[in-house]
Amino acid sequence: MKQILENAAKAHASRANRNYVEARFIRKIEQFRNDEVRLVMRDRLESHPIQSLNWAEYPYAPKVNFRIAHSDDALAVMYEVEERHVRAVTLEENGPVWEDSCVELFIANPKGEGYFNFEINCVGTLLAAFRQSRTDAEHFSEEKLSKIRRFGSIPHDVIDSRGEGQRWWMVVIVPFSVLGLERAPESLRLNLYKCGDKCDDMHFLSWNPIKLEQPNFHCPEFFGEAILG
Repeated sequence: MKQILENAAKAHASRANRNYVEARFIRKIEQFRNDEVRLVMRDRLESHPIQSLNWAEYPYAPKVNFRIAHSDDALAVMYEVEERHVRAVTLEENGPVWEDSCVELFIANPKGEGYFNFEINCVGTLLAAFRQSRTDAEHFSEEKLSKIRRFGSIPHDVIDSRGEGQRWWMVVIVPFSVLGLERAPESLRLNLYKCGDKCDDMHFLSWNPIKLEQPNFHCPEFFGEAILG
């Protein structure tokens, strides 16, 4: 009994600085048409802000929210963004999408060490990899990239648009199979981000706060948690 109480106390302490979010179950959402996915996620799911400004030298904060769901076979996230400079130059997969108007999803390996990162610019170009660190990465093959479904409000073409209150959205659907799972787990450790390294106002926002001196999203120790209900 003493050991059980100690383990529970440690678990509570380790979660004290984490955000939690509930990913709602929507059966077979990965099989819905694009317009159906967007409507269901917009109308049935709670919106959560990505608003942690972790580094004072980068004060610009576009308005960013996400909605999250899952089926037996996939995790679905919809990002909704409002910002001043909408930029996308990278059209080639696994390119430097973080330099563009970019949203990101990092997921801790549910079966051991390491983590997966999925980075998508505003026109749907994807970078995906399994990593041990920021520099130790195994990028997804073309075949594996094709399993990650993504679609949004902006066509897949170069864009460089400025003006207050520009809005766009992006949906990414990640099969659990690419995480090495046969079906949905009870929970996932993750973090969600918005960045734009070469936008007019460079910015680095996270959902779960990051307590580091310099901008760095590759830090699983600061991931939050999604409960898959």
